[in-house]
Amino acid sequence: MDVAVLGGGPAGLYFAISMKLRDPGHRITIIERNRPDDTFGWGVVLSDETLDNLAANDPLSAAAIREHFAYWDDIAVVHKGVRTTSTGHGFCGIGRKQLLLLLQARALELGVEIRFETEAEPARAYMDRYDLVVAADGLNSRTRTEFADHFQPNIDVRKCKFVWLGTHQKFDDAFTFIFEKTEHGWVWAHAYQFDADTATFIVECSEATWAAFGFGELSQAASVATCERIFAKHLGGHNLMSNSAHIRGSAWINFPRVLCERWSHENVALLGDAAATAHFSIGSGTKLALESAAALADYIHSEPTLAAAFQKYEDARRVEVLRLQSAARNSMEWFEEVERYLELDPVQFNYSLLTRSQRISHENLRLRDRAWLDSAETWFQQQAGAGSVRRAPMFAPLSLRGMTLQNRIVVSPMAQYKAVDGCPTDWHFVHYAERAKGGAGLVFVEMTCVSPEGRITPGCPGLYAPEHEAAWKRLVDFVHAETPAKICAQLGHSGAKGSTQIGWEEMDAPLPSGNWPLLAASALPWSPRNAVPKPMDRADMDRVRDQFVASAEMANRAGFDMVEIHAAHGYLLSSFISPLMNRREDEYGGSLENRMRYPLEVFRAVRAVWPDEKPISVRISANDWVGDDGVTPEEAVRIADILKDAGVDICDVSAGQTSVDARPVYGRMFQTPFSDRIRNETGMATMTVGNIYEPDHANSILMAGRADLVCLARPHLADPYWTLHAAAALRDKDTPWPSPYLAGRDQAFRLAERGPEQMTGKV
Repeated sequence: MDVAVLGGGPAGLYFAISMKLRDPGHRITIIERNRPDDTFGWGVVLSDETLDNLAANDPLSAAAIREHFAYWDDIAVVHKGVRTTSTGHGFCGIGRKQLLLLLQARALELGVEIRFETEAEPARAYMDRYDLVVAADGLNSRTRTEFADHFQPNIDVRKCKFVWLGTHQKFDDAFTFIFEKTEHGWVWAHAYQFDADTATFIVECSEATWAAFGFGELSQAASVATCERIFAKHLGGHNLMSNSAHIRGSAWINFPRVLCERWSHENVALLGDAAATAHFSIGSGTKLALESAAALADYIHSEPTLAAAFQKYEDARRVEVLRLQSAARNSMEWFEEVERYLELDPVQFNYSLLTRSQRISHENLRLRDRAWLDSAETWFQQQAGAGSVRRAPMFAPLSLRGMTLQNRIVVSPMAQYKAVDGCPTDWHFVHYAERAKGGAGLVFVEMTCVSPEGRITPGCPGLYAPEHEAAWKRLVDFVHAETPAKICAQLGHSGAKGSTQIGWEEMDAPLPSGNWPLLAASALPWSPRNAVPKPMDRADMDRVRDQFVASAEMANRAGFDMVEIHAAHGYLLSSFISPLMNRREDEYGGSLENRMRYPLEVFRAVRAVWPDEKPISVRISANDWVGDDGVTPEEAVRIADILKDAGVDICDVSAGQTSVDARPVYGRMFQTPFSDRIRNETGMATMTVGNIYEPDHANSILMAGRADLVCLARPHLADPYWTLHAAAALRDKDTPWPSPYLAGRDQAFRLAERGPEQMTGKV
């Protein structure tokens, strides 16, 4: 084949090498605008895994690269004057210039033609002259722009400003993150060694801090001098260096996250940053480029046509790119919002940084550095008032007012649809009793309705009749007598989502017959199929408020340790909060303060009759998932602030279910970022929910300070003893088991000692 490669960076060079290795007969020309020893940036970070992949593709170039690597195992975080170091991370760095020279030499050795100091023409000019055109023309790819209608690039310019500098100060013992508070805000650095004498030193800050310093107006020399002043105590008298001194303040840039819908067009393929970018904070951009280059060469030789090769290239590499971009996005967003976390204790801040991308989990961190994680877990227990013990964070106690939970695991409220005329049955007794015996610190009963017309379905329980109170009291008395668990009643009113079928029939659909009248903030049906609710007038509001109060009084007499007011998921109180459902023109509609007015009336009335020593939580939908027309994560912070000021003890942070137009973005722990933001921007205690199913998830969330309690729903449906099984798997022998089950506990620990597969029967 005759191949033109547009761009002589690592991606283009490595593709040419890979092609020549598979067939020396290929005629490959690389067109590069710069000289051989020009470069931008300073160092490149790769992992041991990437090195192994390079060695499998081309042992000779991999060996040459390996000879020039600087290796380190440690990550150091300097925050609040404290340097925290953890080990076992396995990174290596090489100068970008050195990497280019090695790849250039290998390409030339294999017979690749490299035309340096040659400006590439538009890709269209090469398409007829060459069998294959590979556009490795970088972040600002002209080829991607030339065929933008086909490639459909999505370019997301991110929030922070950064500048890529170098220094002769040594950071050879650790990849180092440094956070400095200045007169204009926080500025931080990512520093790592890439050869014996030089380290990369990336300086980053928010756009507001960058503007306050006036970096955009400074010469490059003045900008570098300012950075030297900020980080003087970390530079050991060494200067910072720029390799773009001819550029003014524009050397500071915002990171553009690039992902294209398509990576090929006719005989043109995008490669490296032209196709997709990964944020520098996880150091995967070069990894993506090199591994994609080898894969593209493979597919060109294994597939019968170029079109088939391109299709396989896109299908196979897109999965890996999206996986890395997801991790890079998590990392990038953590740095964009880092000022949210900078008041955390250095121990928790370090943990938050290490686990920011979600590629490093709690137990993975234990494998990397058991000693540091053990000390961090002990710190967490000390902060929780448990003394100097080493236990996983999920087993730390938590106190809310006069209620103390033995651990941080919560059985989420999950509708059972088994009540009869609002009265819980033996099903509820067995269901909740089993989960209370299962070791969780707090057990929620499902949404319990404050009136018959406030029920979601005919199978929903209530607290509005004496027989309801008696049935709940029987359960609560058992939980208190036989388990250390605390139990919470979630009080709610269905609003426009009421009078619907039970969950395993047709969710949120009206009953075939016997529907009852509905109330809501506004006359907006849940869907075109559902009945139009009556917009509440003052008399309705007074009556429903008093029903909440009466139910809370029943819950107290029944012995519940806590109540939660359900103001999420499109139910009655949620219909006041969400602008999607609230179209009122009186003092209860419009501004957030107005929309919060009635939910606060209900909360204050309940708080007035609920004992002072018992806590109250409020569940909210922190994102309507419909863009700016609904509640956004930003507005959720304001909602939580209002609740905190009113005296709510903890915010139960859920999301969505407020509109049929919602488009949630699902994933592992997908709602935890909303809890994280509320907790760390308002200082309010939070519970998090949403696709949390492993002890690792719970421990990572808690240790990083993203929530105070972790709620699991479906895992507790599948396994009432989830917490006890997690304790056995984690070798936590301080978690109490019911006395009749001690023999089972002992067997669980013996099986756990043999390996996790024994716990699940996978032998």
